Amino acid sequence: MLRGATAAGVSWLTPLADILAAEAEKVPKGKSAKSLILLWLGGAASQLDTFDPHPTTKIGGGVKSIDTAIKGVQFAAGLEQTASVMEDVSLIRSMVSREGDHERAFYNIKTGYRPDPTLIHPSIGAVTCHELPEAKIEIPTHVSILPNQWPARGGYFGAQFDAFQMYDPKGSIPDVKARVSDERMQKRMESLSVVEKAFAAGRLPNLDRDKTLHQLSIERARKMMTSEQLKAFDVSLATKAERDAYGDTAFGRGCLAAVRLIQAGVRCVEVTLNGWDTHANNLEGQATQVKILDAAYASLIRDLKRHGLLSSTVVVCGGEFGRTPKINNLGGRDHWPHAFSMLVAGGGFAGGRVIGSTDPEGVKKEPEKPVFVEDLHATVLDLFGIDYLKELMTPVGRPMALSKGDVVEELVAG
Repeated sequence: MLRGATAAGVSWLTPLADILAAEAEKVPKGKSAKSLILLWLGGAASQLDTFDPHPTTKIGGGVKSIDTAIKGVQFAAGLEQTASVMEDVSLIRSMVSREGDHERAFYNIKTGYRPDPTLIHPSIGAVTCHELPEAKIEIPTHVSILPNQWPARGGYFGAQFDAFQMYDPKGSIPDVKARVSDERMQKRMESLSVVEKAFAAGRLPNLDRDKTLHQLSIERARKMMTSEQLKAFDVSLATKAERDAYGDTAFGRGCLAAVRLIQAGVRCVEVTLNGWDTHANNLEGQATQVKILDAAYASLIRDLKRHGLLSSTVVVCGGEFGRTPKINNLGGRDHWPHAFSMLVAGGGFAGGRVIGSTDPEGVKKEPEKPVFVEDLHATVLDLFGIDYLKELMTPVGRPMALSKGDVVEELVAG
């Protein structure tokens, strides 16, 4: 049964405190992260039009800047709400990827590895679900809201660690309502049981017929279909004030749902905001997306803090790479994996810090204090108390470390 963190008398939320208390004994001392929220800016947000503006310079592109809660640090205009919560957030201005193609870069940012034709790596959400104690809930522990064409995968951990996908939370949850009557569904389950028994007959004597993955998947799906915990997905149950704070957008509703799901005991939620691929009309295109992001991101941070969940919830926000300092002939910016920005907060990340910087003239590709994608992964896993150097044997007999990066100590609260 799930516990609600806000409204009194809400009985459908599990005793999250009990779950976290049980897990705490298995997590190394000093590691506070229990949950993960990933906000993906699909198409690649321009660092110069969001978190690393260089106004009045040749590469600035006409963007205007505003002050943030971090002294001397500015954001692009339009991010006023996000700027106000930066005491609880750290900014990486020197992210570096080795991939400049959308599909390959998304794979890299989600898994910490570059694409390999011989192996599919698990996404970071799948890693946390695999390595940490199983959450005692009836809904998926790994959820993707508004996924693009490259959803979070379980990789070599197996499809059971793939993210459960859903779209705008104001709509219905996919595949949780039977298309036939209860009576007919029961008959179908009885027929399936006959097939299952026929399949099991004559198999190896040591086959545990009651615990095959196929049967467990059916049991979990059936339990989820009738679970009261599904209400965690329903943002209409939030107050109007809460919904309005996030903005009347699918992404805003996704961020609100993410908080509700974390309250319910879900391990990892990712929410995607597509539309940042501005090869033309960059200034206008980025400004449109910034408006959507600002209210949703700031409200998510405020709500996690208000509910006492920010200290145990890692929040990562960024795209697959950045955009070029040079503005092209269409008024757009092209792909730039050499230096881009990401926001990190909660779960042991320090607040109010800025790591790295970029060249305001746009001449140097390399930023100061580069943070590679794999370093971000190592840091996140370390905050969960997961040994990021741990090697697991893949199904093809190949040892593979969870991460090949290094922890960025400057980002960790001390």
